[in-house]
Amino acid sequence: MAAALIGGAALGAVFGEAFSLLSGAVQDAVKEARMFKSILKRLQSTLDSVKPLVEEIRCLNRQVDRRGEEVKRLIEEMNKGKELVLKCSKISWWNYRMKSQYLSKLCELEEDIGRFFQVETLAGVNAIRQNSLVVRYGGVSCAVPRPPDFIVGFDVHMKKLKMQLLKEEVSVLVLTAPGGCGKTTLVKMLCQDEEIKGIFEKNIFFVPVSETPNWKVIVDRLFHHMGFQGPEFQTNEDAVYQLEQLLKNRIEGSILLILDDVWSGSESLLEKFKFHMPNFKILMTSRAAFPRFRFTYKLQPLNDKDAMTLFHHSAGLQDRSSLIPDEVIKKILKLCGGFPLAVEVIGKSLCGKSAEVWYSRVKKLSSDRSILNSDSDLRKCLQKSLDFLDDEVIKNCFLDLGLFPEDQRIPVATLIDMWAELYNLDEDGIDANANLHEITSLNLASLVVARKDASDVGNYYSEDFVLQHDLLRELAIHQSSQEPIKQRKRLIMDISGNNLPNWTEQQRQPLGARLLSISTDETFSSSWFNIEPPEVEVLVLNFQTKNYMLPEFVEKMDKLKVLAVTNYGYFPAELGNFQLLGSLSDIKKIRLEKVSIPSLFKSPVQLKSLEMISLFMSNISQAFRNYIIQVSNALPILKRLENVSIPSLFNSPVQLKSLEKISLFMCTIDQAFRNCTIPVSDALPNLKEINIDYCNDLAELPAGLCDIVSLKKLSITNCHKLSALPEEIGKLENLEVLRLKSCTDLPELPESIRSLHKLSILDISDCPSIRKLPKYIGELHNLKKLHMEGCLRLRNHLPTSTLDLEQLELVTCDEERAKLWEPIKDYLTNLKVEVAEKDVNLNWLPVNDF
Repeated sequence: MAAALIGGAALGAVFGEAFSLLSGAVQDAVKEARMFKSILKRLQSTLDSVKPLVEEIRCLNRQVDRRGEEVKRLIEEMNKGKELVLKCSKISWWNYRMKSQYLSKLCELEEDIGRFFQVETLAGVNAIRQNSLVVRYGGVSCAVPRPPDFIVGFDVHMKKLKMQLLKEEVSVLVLTAPGGCGKTTLVKMLCQDEEIKGIFEKNIFFVPVSETPNWKVIVDRLFHHMGFQGPEFQTNEDAVYQLEQLLKNRIEGSILLILDDVWSGSESLLEKFKFHMPNFKILMTSRAAFPRFRFTYKLQPLNDKDAMTLFHHSAGLQDRSSLIPDEVIKKILKLCGGFPLAVEVIGKSLCGKSAEVWYSRVKKLSSDRSILNSDSDLRKCLQKSLDFLDDEVIKNCFLDLGLFPEDQRIPVATLIDMWAELYNLDEDGIDANANLHEITSLNLASLVVARKDASDVGNYYSEDFVLQHDLLRELAIHQSSQEPIKQRKRLIMDISGNNLPNWTEQQRQPLGARLLSISTDETFSSSWFNIEPPEVEVLVLNFQTKNYMLPEFVEKMDKLKVLAVTNYGYFPAELGNFQLLGSLSDIKKIRLEKVSIPSLFKSPVQLKSLEMISLFMSNISQAFRNYIIQVSNALPILKRLENVSIPSLFNSPVQLKSLEKISLFMCTIDQAFRNCTIPVSDALPNLKEINIDYCNDLAELPAGLCDIVSLKKLSITNCHKLSALPEEIGKLENLEVLRLKSCTDLPELPESIRSLHKLSILDISDCPSIRKLPKYIGELHNLKKLHMEGCLRLRNHLPTSTLDLEQLELVTCDEERAKLWEPIKDYLTNLKVEVAEKDVNLNWLPVNDF
């Protein structure tokens, strides 16, 4: 068959052609085949509803190789369906035997198409969700975020800005104003305008730039957003050139490129974005006005009336029946200088407070008589709002947000790990989220909660993020930097290139910081400095290079409890020096993002081709001790080592005996737990929780992980290539939570899970390939919650053993699966079956982000 010869990129095109031919045949047949008019109209309606998905597959905007065999099968079904429809048009009205036969086949065809696209819709949403997470490493998505729900004072500005942008002679327009004036909000508002949407349609691309932009990553993200695989750019200039070629040759219609938060120093490269092509415009927002760009729009602060309206909204005084006199409010607004950010933050800080508190705080605010006409003044104003935070833990939580790079999403899961150890907050994140909501309510950050299903799925926060305005990040850093270097609790280092802070060369005394954050860019060479950080409990490392070495001073961090390593580059990076962690006795939580891990517990060095080694002025007392293989098997040697200390050339692999939690996010991990010379359970004897999220090279869970009997939580989510769980999973006798959310290729659960007698939460939601529940699922006598919404192929009756799930309290599923549970509810009288209203749009994407 023709479909059997299809492969690679051609598959999408052939799929689209087969669909078009079938749709055309159905459309013609509806007019002629009166005997089949009802079913053909229904089939036509189904085809019309899935047409956008077909277009995505045809244009290769969605990978089809993942379900290649199913796609090929459906192509054949559609080709046969086209012939079937043509035959229906020729059947005589009296031929009831043929009518019955063909009617049955048409119903089967409609069911096949509907089922395929039901699964494809879910897989597509998962893919889009993953794509948005991929692009976050260079910033947020290239789609324009939605504006805040409440905006005041921008209508006139929006009309003027639009008028200037649409002028024929304007190709680059700079929107400038001090930080906190609402430049980004105005741009978001502009992009919601019907005229702007009508002109540029889907070709509006929004890119946060920030102080140290990685232009290669930015362009790569634009390629990805438009559905194309970008080449490996050699330089920033090459990236911009390749973007120009893409836009000229592959994108139709008018294009609007928004570069948000551009800093001084980027002018020379920005000039190269002025592509000589019709209907292409650039809108930049910046605190600086760039003289070399001819057209500029300066956003003014709010006038008194609009500032008063915004303040009343932020402070909860909308009904204007407050006991607070207008004169008091006017004093506050005078200090805010018309900056919307200042108005909102201070308004939120006073919301719900007594009149006495208002008078007291106005008095403190008024002690700084400066009019807010600069970022420095604005920071001073905002800093005073922190003085009003009564809860020291919440204040510290806000300051901790400064540990993360500018214009990047901050994972809630990372914050929970940190705060559980620093402030004794609960491990499940309830207290941490309460603090985040408090910070959000004060407008000091924005909490972005991913799409939630019908219930709280075991405190699942993996896809939740925090966003923060860059001025508020500067405020957090400024507040954390008041003491001398060696006395700071938080030490935050942003390194550009290899330009290290001066104090690193002068510092010889131990540092007192409990939290250390080091952010480096793509030009950093991993030539680490030497510092003494014995008090550090939380280490946050942010980088963009293809290869990254953990700093050697990590092994001096005797009190380190939490390590978060995040690659903000576009491709996974090789992580080196992992063995340094083996010397740390207190480390409890490790979170790795976007790194490639060949093996966490790999074999020792073997230099089989080496013929000679020379050791000169070296400390070698431990070099040939504590090894796990015979030296004769590892060497004959050829190397000269001078003036070095060699603890052990052939030492044991890394053992993290105190580690309780490891999180791997968008990592290359298929080999991480393989080829180990010691059992993983010996290397991680006290591990309680494993989180593996968006690790797309994971095809099968390594059986060795199932020997970690201390494990209580195992979460494998959004791993679309996962196709098997080992039978050994039944060994995890202490497992309480098993989460397999959005593993779209997972066909079944092993029967051995019947042995997980302590399991209380099982989440298989959005796993459309699972066709049945395990036969002996009823032996999970402690199971309380089962989440199975999105299990679209689970159509048959439930196993008889489900009647034995006497502790089962909640099942979440879709309407079709809920019917399967109706008979069970007669026996399990405490069971609640909750139908999840699935939201397959993009409402879970970040909104109202500054």
